[in-house]
Amino acid sequence: MPSKSKKTKSAGRFGARYGRAVKVKLVNIESKQRKKQKCPYCGKIGVKRLSKGIWKCSKCDKKFASDVYYLNE
Repeated sequence: MPSKSKKTKSAGRFGARYGRAVKVKLVNIESKQRKKQKCPYCGKIGVKRLSKGIWKCSKCDKKFASDVYYLNE
C-alpha cells in the first residue's frame, strides 16, 4: 500500500482542487511575500509585509506603501 503523499507547502490547504500549476504559482508568491526583504530607504534586510501594499522596516521603522505581494529590487 502506498503511503499518503505530503501536501505541498502553503497550497496544501486546497487539497485536490484547482490543479497543480495554479498551486505552484501560489506557493512561489506566498513564500516570497512572507520572508523579510530589502528596505528601499536604509538598504538592510528587514522589511515585512503588514497587509496588501503596506510594508514596514524593522531596522529604520519606516512604514510605506509599495507593491502588493513582494518588493521589486
